[in-house]
Amino acid sequence: MRTPAGSTDQGRLPVIVGVAQVVNRSEGPQDAREPLYLMTEAARTAADDCQVGGLLERADSVQVVNTVSWAYRDAPGFLAEAIGARPREKVYTAVGGNGPQWLVSRTAEAIVRGDVRLAVIAGGDAMRSRARWRETAQQRWRHWAAPQRMLGDTRAGVNDVEVKHGAHIPARIYPLFETAIRAHRRRSIAEHQRHLGELCARLSQVAAHNPYAWFRQARTADEILTVTPENRMICFPYPKFMNAIMEVDQGAAVIMTSVAAAQELGIPRDRWVYLWGCADAVDIWYFSERTNLHSSPAMALAGQRALEMADIAIEDIDWFDLYSCFPCAVEMACEALGIAEDDPRPLTVTGGLASFGGPGNNYSMHAIASMVERLRREPERKGLVSAMGWYATKHSVGIYSGLPPSASGGEWRRRDSPADQAGLDAAAHPALAEAPEGRGTIEGYSVGFNRTGEPEASIVVGRLEKGGRFMANTPHDRDLLLWMTQEEMVGRQAVVRQDPEKGKGLVSIE
Repeated sequence: MRTPAGSTDQGRLPVIVGVAQVVNRSEGPQDAREPLYLMTEAARTAADDCQVGGLLERADSVQVVNTVSWAYRDAPGFLAEAIGARPREKVYTAVGGNGPQWLVSRTAEAIVRGDVRLAVIAGGDAMRSRARWRETAQQRWRHWAAPQRMLGDTRAGVNDVEVKHGAHIPARIYPLFETAIRAHRRRSIAEHQRHLGELCARLSQVAAHNPYAWFRQARTADEILTVTPENRMICFPYPKFMNAIMEVDQGAAVIMTSVAAAQELGIPRDRWVYLWGCADAVDIWYFSERTNLHSSPAMALAGQRALEMADIAIEDIDWFDLYSCFPCAVEMACEALGIAEDDPRPLTVTGGLASFGGPGNNYSMHAIASMVERLRREPERKGLVSAMGWYATKHSVGIYSGLPPSASGGEWRRRDSPADQAGLDAAAHPALAEAPEGRGTIEGYSVGFNRTGEPEASIVVGRLEKGGRFMANTPHDRDLLLWMTQEEMVGRQAVVRQDPEKGKGLVSIE
């Protein structure tokens, strides 16, 4: 029987057939494990999850998510060697937490085209082992070397002006978005902090019941909000319990194939989970040049296109896992996807990066694995995973179900396009002034704290009256910095001048 025009042969539909997660709670140098070990264990366990022997050596595609804690010259090649595979394709991603979903979506396309038959996709990071047992454990690890090749956009996540003003790590950048969101939603600082505490408490409730979570502790909103020596302020408005925790050893893997190949290999039907829809999009690359700091047009477009491909509405989704490195990432995703703040549906299936753990770029592989496990138990349900790279820059969305996308047949085809991305790139946005001078209005700010609980630095982003965006720092004045955590700065007028000694902007707030 011929497949109707515009339809996809049901045998070519992509399915996830194996998933696994591993956690290594190293308590001494003898327990330290490198990333390659974690991803190898995950791949082997994912193969066991398929309930068919001899799968790994048949993989014709081996793919690895970019590692943060250790670099390998050829990570997918080393993984292939470890699992006994001789793949035609080896893939290693560029930096970005969107990598896991991006790989799954890309692989699904290749399976539909017939270019890939069986793919192993894995990732892992070992920041705990590296941080705690640096001198002894790493002598046993494979030699560190720069990767030969990375697939995807390899640009740095920040520009020189951002770095110059201290905006060069996530913990100092995402708070800028949060203060902009707070002002956009017209909340007081106290009201918004309460909202953040309740949001993070909601995520931690899931982590408490997840055996793979690093912190299996359900925290209350008050615990998350209250600054203590254990929960010190990292960068206002985020105390530690609102930050992604990267000092973990975690790995995850998925195995993908087609319906026809799964049948030929004898993989039980109750292992299969389908990718109904997927999409990718990128916001204006540098956050300091975006139209605003409180929204993500690329996330909105990726979500829209993934839902269009799945031919469902956001109301049809039963479970979400929204990328959650910081609360603002969840808030941006909810707004972009049209999820109400009081929506009762789960926003995470793992517990979020602050409670589950943030294994470098590979967190969303755990989200996908967790979603697959849920959908196997209740195959008629639908789940959405959103993944994010750099600073709310790169976005990937996947929609999953335990049932095939169309019982009567249909076309499995992505709806996102180069034209979509061209439209996002061409959107009107302010130019970042390299040496700003003059009056302006504050759009977002953050205040960094040291380990003793003292404020040590601030970053201010705003619009100049004469046009363009400015970045600046305030003078290092303890009273001023504390005042910025107690009174709303967004919307205030400011005067920017150049510090000739440091070559960066200094701002006076009115």
